[in-house]
Amino acid sequence: MRIPSITRRNFLLTCAASTLVGCQAYRRPLKSPPQVPHHDLQVLNGPVFDLTIGYTVVNFTGVERLATTINGSLPAPVLRCREGDELIIRVHNRLPVSSSIHWHGLILPAEMDGVPGLSFPGIASGESFEYRFQLKQSGTYWYHSHSGFQEQTGLYGAIVVEPETFEPFPCDRDYVVLLSDWSDEQPETIYKNLKVMSHYYNKNERTLPDLLDEARREGLRETTEKRQMWNQMRMSDRDISDVTAYTYTYLMNGLTTQDCWRGKFRVGEKIRLRFINAGAMTFFDVRIPGVKMTVVAADGQAVQPVEVDEFRIGSAETYDVVVEPRQSACRIFAQAIDRSGFVSGILSEHDDAEIPIPEMDEVPVLSHRDMGMKMDMDMGEKKPAHQHHHHDHRQMQMALMGSGLPGLGSRTPIVHSGKEYGPHVDMRVEQADYRLDDPGVGLRNNGRRVLCYHDLKNYYPIADKREPSREIVLHLTGSMRRYMWSINGVAAKDAEPIRLIYGERVRFTLINDTMMNHPIHLHGMWSELETGHHLQMPKKHTVIVQPGSRLSYLVTADASGRWAFHCHLLYHMSGMFREVNVSDRTEI
Repeated sequence: MRIPSITRRNFLLTCAASTLVGCQAYRRPLKSPPQVPHHDLQVLNGPVFDLTIGYTVVNFTGVERLATTINGSLPAPVLRCREGDELIIRVHNRLPVSSSIHWHGLILPAEMDGVPGLSFPGIASGESFEYRFQLKQSGTYWYHSHSGFQEQTGLYGAIVVEPETFEPFPCDRDYVVLLSDWSDEQPETIYKNLKVMSHYYNKNERTLPDLLDEARREGLRETTEKRQMWNQMRMSDRDISDVTAYTYTYLMNGLTTQDCWRGKFRVGEKIRLRFINAGAMTFFDVRIPGVKMTVVAADGQAVQPVEVDEFRIGSAETYDVVVEPRQSACRIFAQAIDRSGFVSGILSEHDDAEIPIPEMDEVPVLSHRDMGMKMDMDMGEKKPAHQHHHHDHRQMQMALMGSGLPGLGSRTPIVHSGKEYGPHVDMRVEQADYRLDDPGVGLRNNGRRVLCYHDLKNYYPIADKREPSREIVLHLTGSMRRYMWSINGVAAKDAEPIRLIYGERVRFTLINDTMMNHPIHLHGMWSELETGHHLQMPKKHTVIVQPGSRLSYLVTADASGRWAFHCHLLYHMSGMFREVNVSDRTEI
C-alpha cells in the first residue's frame, strides 16, 4: 500500500482541521440514531473484525447526548485475538467527517498505526479502510480514534491478545475493567473554556476561609510567604487536574457507579482484572478495599509479580492484576487524582450483592517536591513501614549510576531552548529528580501499599542489552494560565521532527517543567523504563512524568517510518506533540 507524501505543515493543518470539523459534526443531529444498551462489554473474536464507526444516543446523567461509537457500543467492543495472528480489521466510517483508529501499544508497520496526516490520510466519510498486520505480542491493549475529539466522545475499546504458548499467570476468570470519563458538554466547549480560564473546572482552588485556616495552623507570615511564592510563579498548588467531575461522569466498562458494572466469581478463584485507562484527561487511583492486588503486567507486558493495595493509572496506561477475594463481594474503587469524583463496580458471588462505597481521600495539594525542590525531604516527612524498602532519591541516583547506564547519575549537561524562558512557559525546573519510588501527589504516606515505577521488573530479560549511543533530552513545558503546552518551549506546529537512525539505541530523558502529571506515549516502539533494574527494565508504551521530576527510558529504533510522540491528555496533545522519524542514516 502506497501512503501519500505528507509534509509536517500539512500534517498539522490536517490535525487542526479534523479537530474543528469533528467538533462541528458532534453537534449535528441525527434522524434516528440507535440507543446504546446497558450490558456488559461486547466481545468480538478475531482474527478478522468488521468495525463500523457511527453515532449512538447515550444517557449517563439523565440527559440524552450523541456519542461516537463502534458497532453501536460504548465502549467499543473488546477485540480478542491470539499472538501470531494476522489481523484483518475492516473499519467502515459512517460519520459525516473523517475518522481513524490507532492500535495503542501494538507493534506494527507505520502505515497501519492509524494517525491521520502522519501514517495515513485518515478514513474519509462513507469510506472504509482495511488494517492488516501480524500480532507480535500478547497482553492488554486498547484502541481509540486519533481524529479530532472523537476519543472524548466515546470512540475507544479494549484489545486482549492471548499468548501463543505460555501464560505465566493463569487464572480462573478474566475481566476487562475499562475506565473512562464522559462529559455532556461538547469537547470543543471544554477546550474553549480551558483556553479562556484554565481553572474553569477546578472547584478546589483556595478561598478566603482556606487562607484563614492555614494561617491559624501555620502562622500568618509563613502562610503569606507561601501564597506570594505561588502567585509569583503564576501557579496554584491545587492544579491537579484540568478537567474534573464538575463536567465529567466517570465510567467503568461504560457504566456509572449507580448502574454498577458487576463481575461474578466464586471464593477461592483467581481473577485477572485487565485495567485500562481510556480517560481523555483523568488519572485514576485504583484499589479494592480489603483485597490485595498482585500486579502481573504493565502496558501489556508481563512483570515480576508485586503485591499492592493501590495503584495509579495514567491516561492510556494498562495494568493487569490478579486478585483472590476471601469474601463473597468486594468493591472496585477508582477515584480521580483530584478527588472530585470516582467510579466503582462490584465483584461478587451473587447478582444482588451490595457492599459500601469507600469515602474518597482528601483533596491533594502540590508540594515543593512537585516543583523540583527537595525542601519536603528535610521537613519531617516520614515514610510508612511498607515503603521503607524503597530507595530515597539519593539512593536511587546511586543505583542508576551503578547500573552501568551512563548519564543518569552524572546529570548530563542540558541545552535549553531560548523559548523555555518566554511568557508562554510558567516554570523551568533546575533540580528535577528521578522519583521512581514516589507514588505521586495524593498517594504519599496514605497508609496503603501503593505501586511505584521502581517496583516494576520485566518478567523476561530485555532483548537489546546495548547501552545507548546518545541521549535526547526533552523538557515538558507549558503555561497553565494561558493553557499552552509544548516540548522544549516549542509547540508542535513550530517543531522539527525527532530523527532516529534505524537500529540505533537511544536514551530519552524527559524533564517535567510543569505542575501537571503528563502521560507520554511513543508510538511504534517500546520504551524501556530505566528503573535501576538494568536487565529487567519494564517495557512500556506510556509513562507518567510527575510534576517537577525527570525519568528516562531506552528505545531501540527498530521500526521505520513516521511515528507520533505526545502527551496523552487529549487537550494537551496539540501542543505537546512531536513526530519521531526513523529512517536509514543516508536519509537523515
